[in-house]
Amino acid sequence: MRWFGFGFNGFGQIFATEDKTDTAQEGKVFCPTLVQSVNKCTCGRDASAELQQIRASWSGRLSFPLKGDSGVFLDGFRGLGANKCCGFVEQSLGCKDAFSSESQLILAFQDRNEVWDFEKSENGPVWSMDVRPSSHTSDPPTKLPLAPEGYIASKPPFFRPLSPHLQAKSIALGPEHVILLSATGAVYTWGQGSHGQLGHGSLTSEDEPRAVEALWGVPMKAVAAGSWHSCCISATADLYVWGWNEIGQLGLPSRGVKKLQQQKSHDKASQSQTVDVRPEDEPSQAEDDTEVFISIQAFPALLDLNPQSDIKAVSCGSRHTAAVTTEGNLYTWGWGGYGQLGHQNLISSDEPQCVEFFQKNQLHVTDVVCGAWNTFAAVARKEEIKKPPS
Repeated sequence: MRWFGFGFNGFGQIFATEDKTDTAQEGKVFCPTLVQSVNKCTCGRDASAELQQIRASWSGRLSFPLKGDSGVFLDGFRGLGANKCCGFVEQSLGCKDAFSSESQLILAFQDRNEVWDFEKSENGPVWSMDVRPSSHTSDPPTKLPLAPEGYIASKPPFFRPLSPHLQAKSIALGPEHVILLSATGAVYTWGQGSHGQLGHGSLTSEDEPRAVEALWGVPMKAVAAGSWHSCCISATADLYVWGWNEIGQLGLPSRGVKKLQQQKSHDKASQSQTVDVRPEDEPSQAEDDTEVFISIQAFPALLDLNPQSDIKAVSCGSRHTAAVTTEGNLYTWGWGGYGQLGHQNLISSDEPQCVEFFQKNQLHVTDVVCGAWNTFAAVARKEEIKKPPS
């Protein structure tokens, strides 16, 4: 499977580069670019472009190769703590899954979970827990950050037990809030709620898991968490969004995006010698008041793409969102200051827009993973996609 990345590349997490000539655009990847590590390194590891999965943090990228030894490769800032010639994490040999924050690496093995501190790796894991595969399911014994009877967080405490009645299926961790998807398709949230990211209709925080009542009775199949916003996909492939929308990350009308557009138009007009910008040309306060902007959406809202499409996968960055349709198209919206929307510019958007790069190159997007300020998309050529039997 091939992965393309775009957006923030300040630590080489999309591709390594030593070119510092263009300091104005340093660390920004405008066009979707094939993610590649070194093909062969001096230690004999194979980190080819064929990757099974990617996990993204702010400064790094974990890559799971399709072939070769089991384990993960770490690229970016924290890649310096891994094998220097290829980024292979020796401690991950034999692991089934992995998750990285800015300070810790969480590894899931067949029989145990381990948490490694990047600054203390020579002393072994800072936390570990033995696990037993469940006899009631054929699923893998662990699926990070979810673990049997609880979940592993990226900050201490590393493990938190959950009530058995929740029967958690998957979990998404934001910096300050948590979204849990139960086996029945119900959504629970808890943590910081100051931007409506919990979906309970208020800005209050919750210490314990609380069901999102607005979604009760509508089974969900996937959840995602940004810094201050949340998303989920229903069993019928509809997309629901809630939380902070200051720069359009919910795909709803945003005053922040409007102001950026006005500022860009003003700057462009100011630079033109043929246009006389007058105060009366600026939008009046009365005109602004006629428009409806949403800064916080405290309840889940149904978001339709244009044209309407079924949603297959969704992921949230710090202040942007990306979704994959069943047709294999990638839509992005929100803050685009590092090119993380994939439209080959730095423009933010409060409307979901299709990333045309993949359409033009006859690429079918199958999955998406957002880092804080970048985006990674898994693709296959359209002729490689197997059509369902008629």
